[in-house]
Amino acid sequence: MNASRPPLIAGNWKMNPRSSIGAVALARDVRSATAGMAARTVICPPSIWLAAVAAALDGGSTEPGHVGIGAQTMRSEEAGAFTGEISPLMVAEVAQYVILGHSERRQYDNETDAGVAAKVASAVSHGLLPIAAIGERGDERRAGLTAVVIERQLRAAMSRLERIAGSGLVIAYEPVWAIGTGDAASGEDAQAAAAQVRAILAESDPAGAEEVPILYGGSCTPDNAAEFFAQPDIDGALVGGASLDARSFAQIVSLAVEARG
Repeated sequence: MNASRPPLIAGNWKMNPRSSIGAVALARDVRSATAGMAARTVICPPSIWLAAVAAALDGGSTEPGHVGIGAQTMRSEEAGAFTGEISPLMVAEVAQYVILGHSERRQYDNETDAGVAAKVASAVSHGLLPIAAIGERGDERRAGLTAVVIERQLRAAMSRLERIAGSGLVIAYEPVWAIGTGDAASGEDAQAAAAQVRAILAESDPAGAEEVPILYGGSCTPDNAAEFFAQPDIDGALVGGASLDARSFAQIVSLAVEARG
């Protein structure tokens, strides 16, 4: 973990919790458990709970020591006949961040590299900080295509940005085969992917590449987080199941702060 980049820990709540009361309670618990920690902490509830969580957290903040709010996806368009979707204008009213291109969106909702590129550019143009997720499936890993997939997805995600510096771009490397399986990548595997990401970003914008936080996502827990945070190009984590327990999530945030040292 590079000391020049504040750690960033984002919790992806996916389709949890079941009620607005539960969402607000969890958000407040996370705020209490992480208060004052020198990390950028983000929680990403389901879109239906975004307004309630934003109200509970006084709108959220991107500053270290506070809790920011992120959406789990959005359309690239500002308005239109897109049933069930939310626009960047809607997200910007209640959140600072947005996850884009998560593997579950790619798998279950047929999101494409081109679609993710449009969403990343739209997020930046609307003042949102995009957490662009990339990563290989199990069959791609077994075929030795990890680097190929990372390069394709990353180049697509950044393809419509004029520059990296100042964009607020965040990259989350999430090996699909590790998500929700308990079978996390090794620290060395994660670092290899992160170093590749950093090198590709540097081709486009050397200064901007040093600004971009690179997160590890994929069965990250308090038990294994330190291994990832010890790597020089990994600046935090995109946390799934462990983000639904405020204490576990806060432990991961604390480990990131400790690693930054």
